[in-house]
Amino acid sequence: MTALTLPSPPRAAPWRKAKAIMDVILHLGAHRTGTTSLQHYLACNARRLAAQGVRAWGPRRTRNGLLTGVMPTPGVLPPERQLARARGRLALALETARAEGVQTLLVSDENMIGAARRNLRAGRLYPDAGRRMVRFARAFEGRITRLALSVRAQDAYWASVLAYAVARGHRMPDTDDLDRLVTAPRRWRDVIADVARAVPGAELRILPFEVYGGRPELFGRRVAAGPDWPDAHAREARGASPRLPALRGILAECGRDPARLPAGDGRWRPFDAAQAAALRAAYAEDMAWLRAGADGIARLMEEDRPQQTAPQAPQRSATRGRRDDGQERRMA
Repeated sequence: MTALTLPSPPRAAPWRKAKAIMDVILHLGAHRTGTTSLQHYLACNARRLAAQGVRAWGPRRTRNGLLTGVMPTPGVLPPERQLARARGRLALALETARAEGVQTLLVSDENMIGAARRNLRAGRLYPDAGRRMVRFARAFEGRITRLALSVRAQDAYWASVLAYAVARGHRMPDTDDLDRLVTAPRRWRDVIADVARAVPGAELRILPFEVYGGRPELFGRRVAAGPDWPDAHAREARGASPRLPALRGILAECGRDPARLPAGDGRWRPFDAAQAAALRAAYAEDMAWLRAGADGIARLMEEDRPQQTAPQAPQRSATRGRRDDGQERRMA
């Protein structure tokens, strides 16, 4: 496979001044890391943030035609023509925001790196993240200042994804399905590396769910400039996965056996103790790599972390996974 590098966009030069005036930050998710709560917080505080020069585009804006064509859809137009149209729409929207005095534009849409249901089908984390972000980098034509990616311990991440999927008709996972998730070689480190190489001109900040989950005001302070992110609406949770009683009721309504779920009223924990430990160990290895500098391709944001923290990595395996090996952040 040949290396894919991004050519300088044809209209990059006129936008250098605009980029210096307005920061464009892409919040990529991931799913099940408090993204819906964050987007609710941003919408509720739109006026307060606007007073500081901050504007947010959430899914109501990005999925209402603005980003159509960045990822090709079936139709008459070829993929490159679809991308060209999306690039034109974005250029106009960005120029409008800049002209209106926006200093920081935060674009928050977790579907930019893929879909959670696709992760389940593939049995691994965001297999197309790099390819997708190459197209988003082209669509924004070099105007992306910063990327923000939230990560979460894989046992909790997959449990939340599975609960959300089953509540929407996905079949119950069997033992082989769970084993496949546990033994998948792709980790957050791989996702981070793919994103960094796909958008080489932007800073990449990593925000652990264990620190920032349910704290959107702190998330904003770490991702965008300025300490004055409001506390209003910061504890209004949205999009949580259903608990066990709700899941049992959904299965019963759909004619499926609710007895396949355990008793109790807490969260569904589909993995056994050994599987959960293996997933937590993989996450600890990724966190150790991030704390060690992530080979210079990403920055871990762990300031002000509360008592609940990500697990520490075993010393024997702190260097697991691919290294950047000196490549200039190219997408292979």
